[in-house]
Amino acid sequence: MEASTEGIRALKISMFLLLATTVLQFLVVLFSSSVALLADTIHNFSDALTAVPLWVAFVLGRKGASRRYTYGYGRAEDLAGLFIVAVVALSAVVAGWQSVDRLINPQPLQNLGWVMAAGIIGFAGNEAVALYRIRVGRRIGSAALVADGVHARTDGFTSLAVVLGAGGAMLGFPLADPIVGIIISAAIMVLLWGTVRSIGRRLMDGIEPELVSRAQSALEQTPGVLAVRHLQLRWSGHRLQGSARIELADVGLSQAEGIMHSADHRLRHALPKLDGIVLSPSLQRQVPSP
Repeated sequence: MEASTEGIRALKISMFLLLATTVLQFLVVLFSSSVALLADTIHNFSDALTAVPLWVAFVLGRKGASRRYTYGYGRAEDLAGLFIVAVVALSAVVAGWQSVDRLINPQPLQNLGWVMAAGIIGFAGNEAVALYRIRVGRRIGSAALVADGVHARTDGFTSLAVVLGAGGAMLGFPLADPIVGIIISAAIMVLLWGTVRSIGRRLMDGIEPELVSRAQSALEQTPGVLAVRHLQLRWSGHRLQGSARIELADVGLSQAEGIMHSADHRLRHALPKLDGIVLSPSLQRQVPSP
């Protein structure tokens, strides 16, 4: 609950910051006719809107498990990620189409100094959002929020590309503006592929190998545990779930319960984002010698 609340707060603040950046850039677009800046403005606006489905996902994640959704609603974050991918891809297509049209039908640019200033504003706004989302996302264990922050950081560099386009136009090459707009659109599609892979891995119950190694090491180092025979982990939103079958020494029932409690404690210490783990013990019976 606390992690979801912190995630929602991060989304609110970053969304309004991006919207403010978008408004400032759009005002410059109106009296500059820069299609590169228009492409960046459209993309920043779509990025601000992507906070909405993540916001809804965090709210749903607060709900407990039900008879229909016995694992809870954590996967809503991954579904929100798919929506984010679709919105960002659409914004790249719209920006690319506007840039190609301006390349075919060029128009004179005005107030290039303001265009460069707007590009710098776009970079500053995106970088501030990126730092905030990545920091909060890592703290609460939300890969979707971290990915959204990384995406905001790459968008900041596309804003700097707008500055380059305006600089080229000031040096006597007006087609630099639509060309930069096309480059921005292509860069968005390339960078989007990494997000698609990350979300697809989550939906397929993919897990970072280092987390599995950390969990296995914590279990194996528990006194009384002889071996870890089976271990599964998966993400459900920003929380981990899993199961493990561990082999114990031939001990009494009370001792076995103590070992299991210690193993659970060590595992949760090694994986702070662990929400639930099912530990199944199997005793190593000693065969008496003939």
